[in-house]
Amino acid sequence: MLEHIKAVLFDLDGTLVDSMWVWNDIDVEYLGRFGLSLPETLQKEIEGMSFTETAVYIKQKFSIPDPIEKMKEDWNAMAFDKYVNEVPLKKGVPEFLALCRKKGIRLGIATSNSRQLVDAIIASHGLTEYFDGIVTGCEVNRGKPWPDVYLETARRCGVSPEHCLVFEDIVPGMQAGRNAGMKVCAVADAYSVYQEKEKRELADYYIEDFTEITK
Repeated sequence: MLEHIKAVLFDLDGTLVDSMWVWNDIDVEYLGRFGLSLPETLQKEIEGMSFTETAVYIKQKFSIPDPIEKMKEDWNAMAFDKYVNEVPLKKGVPEFLALCRKKGIRLGIATSNSRQLVDAIIASHGLTEYFDGIVTGCEVNRGKPWPDVYLETARRCGVSPEHCLVFEDIVPGMQAGRNAGMKVCAVADAYSVYQEKEKRELADYYIEDFTEITK
């Protein structure tokens, strides 16, 4: 899998960290503030969108009166403590990062989440020093499935796309990696289990967790 690979690029939520449950709770609580219930289809509708794109979509869909920046501030505040204290790494992540470093492979994160939360969670797990490039969807023109965030992460890592391997847990993210001209490994996650067949078809590789590689 790592042959000819010079950079490994990760999605964050559902890939490096087991955090998708956080956002279901936040969506319920946040919409409840406005007397709204969470539609079952919302997570599917916003998959791959950047933090800002998600705020714009939800503001329009539910006629939220708050400005976009206020919405994002509220979400960051609601998620911060959980990300720092409750969200675990996916199984085998520390060992896999160490293996990549040993092989001289550069590491990056390309996430739809906010910079505040990605910085907080990698710091809480002592992983900040591992990453050569971290890019959020809000720093590029278009979120996933467009390739922008992966291309920019590869650029910051100083590696051309054809030498990059992407790890992703959802179909739009995998499509973003594909659209960037990169190899893609699908990562199993409980919140995207309904996409397993499509993920396997899209992926060059599929893993249940990172111990499959480090073993």
